[in-house]
Amino acid sequence: MTRPFHEYDTVRELVASGMNDCAISRQTGVPRTTVRDWRRGGEPGAKAVDRRRQFDATCPLCGDVELDHGWYAYLLGLYLGDGCLSEQARNVFKLRITLDLKYPEIIGECGLAIAQVRKSSDQKIGRVPKIGCVEITSYWKHWPCLFPQHGEGRKHLRKIELVPWQQEIVDGYPARLLRGLIHSDGCRGLNRVSGKGYPYYMFTNHSDGIRDIFCRACDVYGVHWRKSSWKTIAISRAADVAKLDLEIGPKT
Repeated sequence: MTRPFHEYDTVRELVASGMNDCAISRQTGVPRTTVRDWRRGGEPGAKAVDRRRQFDATCPLCGDVELDHGWYAYLLGLYLGDGCLSEQARNVFKLRITLDLKYPEIIGECGLAIAQVRKSSDQKIGRVPKIGCVEITSYWKHWPCLFPQHGEGRKHLRKIELVPWQQEIVDGYPARLLRGLIHSDGCRGLNRVSGKGYPYYMFTNHSDGIRDIFCRACDVYGVHWRKSSWKTIAISRAADVAKLDLEIGPKT
């Protein structure tokens, strides 16, 4: 059955708003499988471009599971900074987030974030030791649903931007995203002038898009930032550092 294009347009608008497939189906009357196909690039009367991922009730976008926005914003920050997805056998994707062994509390928080976002009784969160760091891993067919920034090549060599439903979450939880980004690609340091210490935050990333995401989150959260180099963003005003300290603080 070929469905009218006005239904396709309506579904695509609801997809962009962040609504999951089941909710869109109930609102529009379009079958959930058709909604799923259109989300993945299919058009009315055409087969889906990507049928690799089947329906999963535990996926917040495909199923009815509610996504924890605070934990997702934090995990998104970690993923954008030091994470990647790699496709494995049977169309399963491996989420890998590489973290410094010097910060065991961040390592533990990363595992907790994955558990809160990927709600499944049978999930396993792995730790793969490397030289000076550890990879936190999780396998799932639906990680690309939650991280549509996944693609071929390194992030700084391609365009990185948030889709509308992600931006809505980040605008609601900017401090959580900043926490994840700082924990992955940032630091809290101390400048000493005439024997007095002045704390600052710094975020370094080679991707223009990820730096833009960081700066917008700073704007929404209400902290002033400046470019200290082409790849580095600094927050150094005392009031702004104090505000970030409420949500981030030194890395541990």
